[in-house]
Amino acid sequence: MAMDDVREPLKSRKYRRCRSAPLAEYAPLETTNTVSVPVTESIFRNLHPSFHKVAIFLAFYLGIGTICFYLVRNQIKGEKTNGVLDAVYFCIVTMTTVGYGDLVPNSILSKLLACAFVFTGMALVGLILSKAADYLVEKQEMLLVKALHMHQKVGHIQVLKDVETNSLKYKCIVAFILLLVLISAGTIFLATVEKLDLVDAFYCVCSTITTLGYGDKSFSTQAGRVFAIFWILTSTICLAQFFLYIAELNSQSRQRALVKWVLTRRTTNVDLEAADLDGDGVVGAAEFIIYKLKEMGKISQEDIGLVMEEFEDLDVDQSGTLSISDIMLAQPPSTEK
Repeated sequence: MAMDDVREPLKSRKYRRCRSAPLAEYAPLETTNTVSVPVTESIFRNLHPSFHKVAIFLAFYLGIGTICFYLVRNQIKGEKTNGVLDAVYFCIVTMTTVGYGDLVPNSILSKLLACAFVFTGMALVGLILSKAADYLVEKQEMLLVKALHMHQKVGHIQVLKDVETNSLKYKCIVAFILLLVLISAGTIFLATVEKLDLVDAFYCVCSTITTLGYGDKSFSTQAGRVFAIFWILTSTICLAQFFLYIAELNSQSRQRALVKWVLTRRTTNVDLEAADLDGDGVVGAAEFIIYKLKEMGKISQEDIGLVMEEFEDLDVDQSGTLSISDIMLAQPPSTEK
């Protein structure tokens, strides 16, 4: 039987209808005609990266890297401009794994330093900078939604529902627009400052943002490397985020197709038998919801088991229900004297 493994721990348990969990506190909605979104105050707000910490980590990485590579500048061969500028430029090219080859380590010490900084740089990009980029895209996503609904008379709830439903879609659009801007800016800059023709400039841009870094075309002037320090970092991260959103959007569409199939298919006697968690021959609303959520892949048997373990720990009097006295008794004794 599909749900036999659930019945044993849930034997003689009866699911009861209950009020929903308290919503996260949020700021009151403004009663103006403009579309505004309430600022949710929840634990998830803390998951957004602190840009002060991001700036500190990035500055620390570039500072240490610049000092190290400046000290070994004579052990790095290639097209050089300014010692400090080349050191920062080499840090960025190494961190983003572009690796043009216009500057390459030429000694044991410089090679070991490059090995250390490429791994720490990749970790910095993957764990910190990408989250910061995602947060910035979310902010631009809200501006896009407001612009789309600017001339439409829609309520706040409808706007929020649109954001929640089409969040990944809007993120893809925003990331794509930013990517087009960065590609255009890079191509124009290379054509005007580095004196490359349009095809070579576009070719260099593509090989850079995809981190191929063939090395036959790169930034060789002082002005070009100043621009590259900022442009390479933002464009490579933007492209990575764009493909991440595309993958998530594909996964979301498949999940929604599964949910639609689960909700539209005909319920059979086998389904009812599998959904009868307590084995009393009757399927309640809570049992049916749990069964459908599990079928949709939104919860797993492990999730159900963990929740039931918590319920059993709180159900001190083993009555099968939770009361205020159960919660009071389940709390650890106070250590205050």
